[in-house]
Amino acid sequence: MAEDQTLERIEIRAVGPADRALFKRVAPEVFDGAVVPERLAAYLNAADHLMVLALRDGEVVGQVAAVIHRHPDMPDELYIDNLGVTPALQRQGIGRQLMGEIFALGRARGCEEAWVATEVDNRPARALYTRLGPVEDEPVTFYLYEL
Repeated sequence: MAEDQTLERIEIRAVGPADRALFKRVAPEVFDGAVVPERLAAYLNAADHLMVLALRDGEVVGQVAAVIHRHPDMPDELYIDNLGVTPALQRQGIGRQLMGEIFALGRARGCEEAWVATEVDNRPARALYTRLGPVEDEPVTFYLYEL
């Protein structure tokens, strides 16, 4: 299916607490794991958490989740926490649309910057993020701690 035809059938939609029923039908690999109803409710109810879905015929085929980071000494920023599009529909513009909508939501909420990180070997993600025209693309070191 051509990109234009696929995108015509995709609805890009910001979601909130009233939209939990949309998550009953989720295409493969849109999220890193199974959506847990209690976690979903907590996420959607958190004021500084944002999520945008890509829907096709009522099924979630893509998502982007972000968190607004508030600082006492810097402007608010939007951290893009997770982006996923079902493999069958990747490389058709859905990820770009999701990122564009989450950027717009962040701007509307007062964020002046957005940032995202991905694994060095995640070439599809890196290609997408580069196409979006970042101001900086510098290597960082990541530390993970179990709590």
